[in-house]
Amino acid sequence: MRYAGSSLAIVAGLASAAHAQADTAQQQVAIAPASSAPDQGGDAPADTNREDILVVGRTVSLETKTATGSRLGLTVLQTPASVAVLDGDDIRARGDMTVVDAVTRAPGITSVASPGNGGTALAARGFSGQGSVLQLVDGIRLFPAAGTITFPTDPWTIDRIEVLNGPASVLYGQGSLGGAVNVISKTPSGDRTRIDAELGYGSQNSAHVAAGVGGPIDRVLSYRVDASYRRSDGYVDRGGSRSLALSGALRFAPSNAFSLTLRDDYGDVHPSKYFGTPLIDGKLDTAIRERNYNVSDAEMWSKDNRLSLTLDWSPSDTVTVSNVGYTMTSKRRWRNLENYCWIDASGNCPSGYNSTSGTPGTIYRTDNTGIVHDQRQWGDQGTITLATPIGGRVANDLVVGFDVNLVKLTYSHDFGSDLQEDFVDPYRFDPGSFYDTQGIAPRYRTRTVEWSLFAEDRLKIGEKLSVVGGVRAESDKVSRYTFVYTGDAITGEVPALNGGANASRKLDNTTWRVGTVYQPTPNTSLYAQYVTGVDPLGTLTTYSTAASQYYFTNATGEQLEGGIKGSFLDGRVSATLSAYRIVKHNLVAQRTPTSPVEQIGQRSSKGIEATVRVALPAGFLIDGNGTVLKARYDDFVSGANTYTGNVPTDVPQTAANLWLNWTGQKIGARAGLRYVGARYSDDANLFRVPAYAVVDASISYALRPELALDVHVYNLFDKDYALTTYNDQQWILGRPRSIDVSLRARF
Repeated sequence: MRYAGSSLAIVAGLASAAHAQADTAQQQVAIAPASSAPDQGGDAPADTNREDILVVGRTVSLETKTATGSRLGLTVLQTPASVAVLDGDDIRARGDMTVVDAVTRAPGITSVASPGNGGTALAARGFSGQGSVLQLVDGIRLFPAAGTITFPTDPWTIDRIEVLNGPASVLYGQGSLGGAVNVISKTPSGDRTRIDAELGYGSQNSAHVAAGVGGPIDRVLSYRVDASYRRSDGYVDRGGSRSLALSGALRFAPSNAFSLTLRDDYGDVHPSKYFGTPLIDGKLDTAIRERNYNVSDAEMWSKDNRLSLTLDWSPSDTVTVSNVGYTMTSKRRWRNLENYCWIDASGNCPSGYNSTSGTPGTIYRTDNTGIVHDQRQWGDQGTITLATPIGGRVANDLVVGFDVNLVKLTYSHDFGSDLQEDFVDPYRFDPGSFYDTQGIAPRYRTRTVEWSLFAEDRLKIGEKLSVVGGVRAESDKVSRYTFVYTGDAITGEVPALNGGANASRKLDNTTWRVGTVYQPTPNTSLYAQYVTGVDPLGTLTTYSTAASQYYFTNATGEQLEGGIKGSFLDGRVSATLSAYRIVKHNLVAQRTPTSPVEQIGQRSSKGIEATVRVALPAGFLIDGNGTVLKARYDDFVSGANTYTGNVPTDVPQTAANLWLNWTGQKIGARAGLRYVGARYSDDANLFRVPAYAVVDASISYALRPELALDVHVYNLFDKDYALTTYNDQQWILGRPRSIDVSLRARF
């Protein structure tokens, strides 16, 4: 599995272990690119103050309290950071079919999802991958294994998505220098029973059926149950996929001050076994647009199950206690022929991938990879919040807490198998079968223990000025053991770190932030923040044996950010503007081919993010965001290769989203533009992936106030474009023009 991480690649290469693998929602605020549900404190524009199913969003307000930018319950205006909120109802009305589709509508977030990372990896503020953009569920971090996360599976079960741009280690721990994405689940409501349903069919024989119901059982009990099933034949040969998402929650609330919520989520995903389309002579040949070069008996699936128990208790007006305990199991399997490249006139791949000459004009296929992850996580997070009036117009809010996690992973593979390779006609070929002379079997196991103590404080001085600070002390201990075989049976295990001399490695880090917010008016804020962060070298739970050999630490970084947020004209217009610079230290580098490997490298990014949202008369709404950044390796050398001054892989320098919505009496329409700038698939910047712009559109007709007929058109102009890459000249292409029709109901 391909894993994009330059530092890790150097270390893994030196070790010759190179097979890298990669509360309820209020509304969507101005910094997120679409309309939203109403905020409790917002005033809805008169021309959209309706209750029928066509209306998803009504207000433009920055007064939404978020759970991601701070643990103190601050609004977007009060938070000295960039925070976006994507409302779940609006995500579903737009037709976004995955969490990645949805979250990349937020400012500054782009996709680097591929089969090797579970189809979930993201890029933010010049940093990419599961080791730099943290994934959270209900505020609890997910631990990737070998750069892979496969949960949550479907946007149907979510209430909203919140995005914190920039380092989030102070709040959530290592692996978040670029940002954090928090998927917040639907929760039970004790107010009334609500039923949601959707039935759809469309291009590529795609189908979706989903339903959810929730409400009160009696005075103290309420519930929520959701289910979603999707299937598609896909847009390449043998590209079919299917998924099932189930969730259920039961809430016990004998009073407004106390509640217990038990929740279980399950996902079963069988994604398309498509690893990308090879370029021919450096270009995309549309004649092979539908070809799938994987073998006919390829396998790829994941099953995740997460059980959590949440306690919320407010013994007084000034004290709040919260605790979340969870357990999660993840089982994943890959068995694919993953890498393909075109053979040029010299008999070689232009990317230099193959080691043997082939027939010019053919496609070289290789890398028969079989992997199984058996991952289990347990954790508990607790906080206590104290709200203290000091006197006059001065007040202080303080939250202190702990976070403990245990992750056990058994990693199975077939990396010792004889190599499968062949050369096939690009246009007509027998896909063949998977070749494995060893078999997938457990090869090593890891045990990761994480604990941290954290605190966050807000001192409010008058009505206009506040100072927000935070600190987190985190300790991670990773143990790794290699299984010993006698014949086909495991007869023991040996330590696998520091050349086999040790079984464990401990990594300790302290991160902190301080920021200030000044509100010259109640609807406008100016803010500035300094924050530090930590990223692992690769993935914490599969800590590299080579990294331990050199006693490497985590990479560290810091960000300086400032900006302005405001809403005007009774909330009909809102806008944000932020500027930042992030520097990441301790990249693994090697000055010369014979010099020692050191943590001396550095990379940085600086940029500007902006959003604007305007509610116009006659039911029109404009919603847009954009980012421009400059990401570079400031100091990065690998043996004879110097990458200093180059753009890091998978990082576009520009990105934007624009939506135009209109809601009439019985008809609603929307058109959306998604733009992602050019990026590189290699550190040498030899292989450039071009920019793309895709237009989506939809129209909805209200058959009844509670029932709508939706028509979604994806990729309206049928552009061929690369969502991401799997190798330097192997593009994972986006969906061609497609039309889906659905019935959406709410009662």
